[in-house]
Order: sequence, then C-alpha cells, then structure tokens
Amino acid sequence: MRNDRVEIEYCTQCRWLLRAAWLAQELLMTFEAELAAVSLLPGTGGVFEVRLNGAVIFSRKEAGRFPESKELKQLIRDVIAPARDLGHSDR
Repeated sequence: MRNDRVEIEYCTQCRWLLRAAWLAQELLMTFEAELAAVSLLPGTGGVFEVRLNGAVIFSRKEAGRFPESKELKQLIRDVIAPARDLGHSDR
C-alpha cells in the first residue's frame, strides 16, 4: 500500500509555483507506484522546501539553491525504495 507523501512548499511572492509543479510532475512520473501523493503548499518569505512524510529532505534556504530533479529523486528513492534503480538519474 502506498503511504509515502511528498509536500513541496513554495513561495507565492517569488512566483515559484511552476518550478514546484514541474518537480511534482517529475516525482509523480518516477514514483507513480510508490507515492500516495505529492502536494503543493503555497507559502511566503522565499520558502522552497521539500518534505517526505513530514521530514524536510531539501530546503532552499539551507542549501542556498534550488534542488535538482535528479537529486530529489535520489533522496526520495533512498527512503522509500532503496533497492530501486533510477536509470539515468543514478548516473
């Protein structure tokens, strides 16, 4: 049963919805059998955080940059499906 959930909180003031939506699409396409949901959460103050099951796995403020799609896929895979090969995203 799929229980794992991803949340992407993005800053509406910064207009980061498209970036968040694109990453959500990438994650849903990659983990369609594993993820129960990917949610987009509007925020403010320059926030761009990705959480898996409530735990922050990427913070733009902490990293000083946005996450790469490949990077997020690897971080999520390592938690929900460690044995899974991500193909070109692992190279």
